[in-house]
Amino acid sequence: MARLELLDATTWEGFLKAPRAFLMLGKSDCPACQRWTEELTAYLAEPGHWPDVRFGKLLLDRPGLIGFKKAHPWVAGVTDLPYNVIFVDGQPVKQYAGGGVDRMQTRLERAASGA
Repeated sequence: MARLELLDATTWEGFLKAPRAFLMLGKSDCPACQRWTEELTAYLAEPGHWPDVRFGKLLLDRPGLIGFKKAHPWVAGVTDLPYNVIFVDGQPVKQYAGGGVDRMQTRLERAASGA
């Protein structure tokens, strides 16, 4: 299984039930989303990076995501992509727009420490 899972209408719910999950929201025609995907995929290809965290990508312009959008109404307010959300035990604990491994690592560390 790839470390960055491409999620869809049938897989997002199970993904978010993981003890710790990093979710990237994007759209298929978003160049910044594609760059962040490439950077994150390269980072995750190296061994030892956050082995206890599941990483997933959900493209908001794909059909069938009404269930996700209803379960997470805050998505309607997301205007800047890519948008990242860290979930702990199914609950969003950190959210931010943009890419960058350094920014992601800082937020994952804060979420891990409960800060």
